[in-house]
Amino acid sequence: MERVRGIGGIFFKARDKAALEAWYRDHLGVPVEKWGGASFVWHEHDAGGKASTAWSPFAADAKYFPNSFMINFRVDNLDAMLAQLRAMGDAVDEKIDDSEYGRFGWVTDPEGNRIELWQPPSS
Repeated sequence: MERVRGIGGIFFKARDKAALEAWYRDHLGVPVEKWGGASFVWHEHDAGGKASTAWSPFAADAKYFPNSFMINFRVDNLDAMLAQLRAMGDAVDEKIDDSEYGRFGWVTDPEGNRIELWQPPSS
């Protein structure tokens, strides 16, 4: 059975993206980068090596996800995970995005939240 390996990112909408980025930077010490988010690097114990979790506010009118937030989960095999979810009757987006950052697919949970599944690029 396929399973998620961890949280690849947490994305949320903000009414004032710049002000919220500044608050997280100045009040919590989040290392906000020029691209408007942060990357937290950690060690992946069972697979060995470094991994990261992204944190990023989006503009309130962003179309990338419909609700106020989206969680990105890391997976080992995106195709197998999406096939498994389809077989379970879940609402899986037909689109798959392949890029230099890896492969991305999406499923909607029973409450209408869009979940992004991310297979990192091979290293």
